[in-house]
Amino acid sequence: MKTETIYIANLKCGGCASTITKELSEIIGVSNVKVDTDTDSVDVTYPESLERSEIIHKLHHLGYPEATEENGLLLQLKSYTSCMLGRINTLKN
Repeated sequence: MKTETIYIANLKCGGCASTITKELSEIIGVSNVKVDTDTDSVDVTYPESLERSEIIHKLHHLGYPEATEENGLLLQLKSYTSCMLGRINTLKN
């Protein structure tokens, strides 16, 4: 197992963190996800056999590209949707 810190764009609040944690935790093999909204980072623990690109792809799909990637309007809109869903799910619990 290895733990990696990934710096992302569009991370705004606990709603974003909730969605990211939920979605990354669903990837088979991911054992721990910690989102830090102060540093715009995600710590992910996963097995050596899992490709890093799978995690990056999932984050990108949710609207949270790596900080070094291009961050266009479509990704920003996706992140707002993911954030809203995270907030709603937090309220349900």
